Amino acid sequence: MTPEDMLDVAVEEARKGLSEGGIPIGAALFSRDGVLLGSGHNRRVQDDDPSVHGETDAFRAAGRQRNYRSTIMVTTLSPCWYCSGLVRQFNIGAIVVGEAKTFSGGHDWLAENGVDVTVLSDERCIQMMTDFIEARPELWLEDIGE
Repeated sequence: MTPEDMLDVAVEEARKGLSEGGIPIGAALFSRDGVLLGSGHNRRVQDDDPSVHGETDAFRAAGRQRNYRSTIMVTTLSPCWYCSGLVRQFNIGAIVVGEAKTFSGGHDWLAENGVDVTVLSDERCIQMMTDFIEARPELWLEDIGE
């Protein structure tokens, strides 16, 4: 399975979050050989829980793994510091980022700390976030802590 194929799962999750009135950020955790372990989306608004980011939702959906080094976190947007910390804490070996144009989180820091980082600059992800930020700037600023 290619990184683009994996990103398709995260994009569908982001669209689901947007359709629920939330922030359109989706994520998925895969095994190194492309098996989907879990997927999720940002549900901060839907669940009234600031800790449910796309990456944490996918991580929780994957359930307990014996070892995370051989897993790949796929996310539609560059991970914030909270989600970057999750990747480091559990030693996730690789991350695929849909886009880092609208928000550049901790993916460079992850790369500096041994995580294999791929940024795809996917036009669907860029457009979805650009449209969302334009339509809901107050919710976006809340999400990124401003």
